Amino acid sequence: MPASILAIDVGSTKISAAIAQQDDKCLRIAGTGVARAQGLKKGVITNIDLASKAIKEACESAYRIAGTSPKKAIVSLSGAYVKSTNSNGIVNIPNKEISLDEINRVMQTAIYNANIPHEYEIVHALPYKFRVDDQDFIEDPLGMNAARLEADVHIITAHKSSLFNIKKAVRQAGIEVDTVVLGGYAAAIATLSQEDKELGACVIDMGGSTCELVIHSGNSIVYNDFLAVGSMHITSDLSIALHTPLQTAEEIKIHFGDLSEPKNDYIEIPIIGDENETHQVSLEIVYNVIHARVQETLMILANSIEKSGLKDQLGAGIVLTGGMTKLSGIRELASAIFDNLPVRIAKPKPIEGLDESLQDPQYSALVGLLLYGAGEHTMYEIDSNRRLRYKNEETFTDTMHEEAIAPIPQTSLEEMEEIEDTKVQSLDDLSNMAHFEEEKHSFKDIFTKFKSWLTQLF
Repeated sequence: MPASILAIDVGSTKISAAIAQQDDKCLRIAGTGVARAQGLKKGVITNIDLASKAIKEACESAYRIAGTSPKKAIVSLSGAYVKSTNSNGIVNIPNKEISLDEINRVMQTAIYNANIPHEYEIVHALPYKFRVDDQDFIEDPLGMNAARLEADVHIITAHKSSLFNIKKAVRQAGIEVDTVVLGGYAAAIATLSQEDKELGACVIDMGGSTCELVIHSGNSIVYNDFLAVGSMHITSDLSIALHTPLQTAEEIKIHFGDLSEPKNDYIEIPIIGDENETHQVSLEIVYNVIHARVQETLMILANSIEKSGLKDQLGAGIVLTGGMTKLSGIRELASAIFDNLPVRIAKPKPIEGLDESLQDPQYSALVGLLLYGAGEHTMYEIDSNRRLRYKNEETFTDTMHEEAIAPIPQTSLEEMEEIEDTKVQSLDDLSNMAHFEEEKHSFKDIFTKFKSWLTQLF
């Protein structure tokens, strides 16, 4: 029976859900649903009940089309919730051959060395560089003969209360959260080819109220950032500058949002407070308002890339996706701002059954969640359940956690010494118990012989 994957993208302006069936490594979309986002602001849940209602509406639409209702879901997490750090782990290989256990152990060691604050939980631990003994740039260490394994790991964490809120909103919609995936990571899965990953690429998911940036270099994501600005800010700017209702401003953005060059035409638009009255507005003003906001947004994102120190590693350039990329001329403007790095607008990878309306940049994160559930994630990673995922494992099933590789406990040197002392004490106790049993049997034999002698005597 095909495995069902339910993905829920909790966006700032819309909630989208999709159900896919996976059979023999083939993924097919069975149903989709979209609802207007409620109870969210700039990617953060502000009202759990309203957010849950929107999630439930999107999922029920997908259920009706698919004819099935999975009980667990892969859910996106906004970059507004997360903090990231890079860490390093080193382990010895006792059996001289690297197994999944050693890969898990080196990643757990890197997590332990990162000193993650108590109030934060791990969402992803992504190894981006392996070293085997003195050999650097190892793509996959599994099965190699070695005495030592080292890994550089990018660790993405989220505040426990934020994770609790999003999980509660999904649970109130009647669905359990199987795992949580960073939205920018999901968008990268949906838009990057293997060649892009090897060359190095920056993916920017430009949504309604947020922009999520991730840099993929080599084996994994090595940097991520978040900006609480999106296409709805353009709508708000137009509404203020043109003194027109938000709905009208949104229509102007959709129909006249062109960053290529200003136009000299005029349009009639209603006035705030008296929608029966209209006034003329020059499209040159519309151009200037949109251009100023998009230029500012792209410049902030360009500064983030500079801050990462990874700009020289972006051989595949910048990949723009998300609803904001529908603005005509945004690619050319971005290319100029990003110092003429290659820039392209990306749609999600095609999946069988994906409706034409969903083959759109704004659904990249949703498609990425489905692909993540089907195994299209980083070669190795520790997910939000502290479970080791790897490329060749069996993909999403309802019993996946029963087959999970248990994470190595975080144990300090002092704790390890205490454990060893306890083991020694336990062995001593066992030895004492053995001696006691021997003495007990010896005393029983003497008593039996003494009783027999008394019987014979009297």
